[in-house]
Amino acid sequence: MVSLDTAPTLPVHLHRRSHPGASTANPGPAWTAAQVEALMSRPFMDLVHEAHAVHREHWPALDIELASLLSVKTGGCPEDCAYCPQSVHHATGVKATKLMERDEVVAAARAAQAAGATRFCMGAAWRSPNDRDLAKVAELVRAVRALGLETCATLGMLDAGQAAVLKDAGLDYYNHNLDTSPDHYGAVITTRSYDERLATLAHVRAAGIKVCSGGIVGMGETRAQRAALIAQLANLDPPPESVPVNNLVRVGGTPLADQPPVDPFEIVRVIAAARITMPRSRVRLSAGRREMGDALQALAFMAGANSIFYGDRLLVTGNADARDDRALLARLDLPTTAEARP
Repeated sequence: MVSLDTAPTLPVHLHRRSHPGASTANPGPAWTAAQVEALMSRPFMDLVHEAHAVHREHWPALDIELASLLSVKTGGCPEDCAYCPQSVHHATGVKATKLMERDEVVAAARAAQAAGATRFCMGAAWRSPNDRDLAKVAELVRAVRALGLETCATLGMLDAGQAAVLKDAGLDYYNHNLDTSPDHYGAVITTRSYDERLATLAHVRAAGIKVCSGGIVGMGETRAQRAALIAQLANLDPPPESVPVNNLVRVGGTPLADQPPVDPFEIVRVIAAARITMPRSRVRLSAGRREMGDALQALAFMAGANSIFYGDRLLVTGNADARDDRALLARLDLPTTAEARP
C-alpha cells in the first residue's frame, strides 16, 4: 500500500498545481488531503451551504445532466477489484459475454436519447482493450456520436496510441476512476497500480479527450482517505470534467459483500467537497443511488451534484427507475441539461 506521505508522482500531463492554500470558488491552488478533510469535517449545514453557493456561482441553471451507461462487454475481467462482480476472481454468477454488435448498441443509445439522456457511456470489462476490440469500440463511438449524443467509454487501461484511436473516432469522455485514496488502494485492488491509473488519465488528457474520474464511498475507508481521494482528483491539472461519486453496491461473492453501509450523510459530505474543490466539474451521483432515497438525493443536489446515471442498469447492477428520476427532478424543479439548453 502507498502512504499519503509517499503518494504516487503524477505524470507530466497531470502535475499538481504548486500554489499553497486553496480557494473555495476558483480552481488553481493545490489542495492537500488535510485541507479537504478539514473541509469535510465542518458542521454539516455550513458545508452544504458553502457547496451550494459555489455550485450556483458556476452552474446557475442548476441543470442535471442525464447520462446513460451500457455494458457493451460484460464479465471475465482479469482485475481483482474487491467491489466488482465482473472480476474472474469473484464467484458472483456474472457470465462473460462478447462485445455487443453495433446495431444493438445503437438501439440502446437511441432509447436512452429518447428517454432524455444527453451522454451515452459504454463500458467493457477489460484490463486493456486489444487492437481488434479497440477498432470495434471506435466504430461504436462513431455510430453513437452520429445520433447527436455525447460519448463516453470505460475500457480499462489505455496507452497513448489507444487514446489517440478513440480521439480520432470522436470520443468525448473517457472514464477511469481512481476509486479511493492512494493509501487505501492496496486494500481494494492488487492487479493494477495507482500509478497505472494516473498514467491512463494522462494519456487520455494528452489525446484531447475529456476526463471522467471519481471513486467509491463505503469500501472501509476513513474520512481522511475519502478526503485524500478528493485531493488527488482536484489536483489533476485540469481536474476531471466529470467526477462520479459511487456509493458501494455490495454484491454477493465479492470481498466487500459484507461491508457495513456508510453513513449516508458522509456521501453528501464527499459530494460537497468535490463541488468546492472542483467547481467547474460535473459531479455525478452514480452507483448506489437507488438505495439513497429521494430526500438524500435532493440533499446531494443541494450540495453540488449535477449529473446522474439514468436508466435501470449500471453495467451489471440495478439503478433507480428512469420514471422515478424524472418525477423527482420535476418535484425539485430541476431542469435536465437538455431542457436547460437554449
